[in-house]
Amino acid sequence: MAAFLIVRATVADPKDRRPFDEWYENEHLPDARKAFNAQAAWRGWSEVEPQTHYAFYEFVDLNAANAIADSQEIKSLIAEFDAKWQGRVTRTRDIVERLQSI
Repeated sequence: MAAFLIVRATVADPKDRRPFDEWYENEHLPDARKAFNAQAAWRGWSEVEPQTHYAFYEFVDLNAANAIADSQEIKSLIAEFDAKWQGRVTRTRDIVERLQSI
């Protein structure tokens, strides 16, 4: 079954939302999809928590998703993210395997 790397980012200052959105759209999401060799990638803003952004990266299976979790590719992207946002955007990551689809 497919598996997903899910990144939840919280943009603390509303003034950072637009630059963050543009950067993620034009740079980070395409770079991450390519670096991860993900089958697909998509993102969106929470309607419940407007400062919360989610990015989803789809992998063929759980092994492929887990391989990214500690890879040099993700470490490089984390370093780039940290340098760009300097603590103004916090994030968490999770890996979820699709167990059922109807």
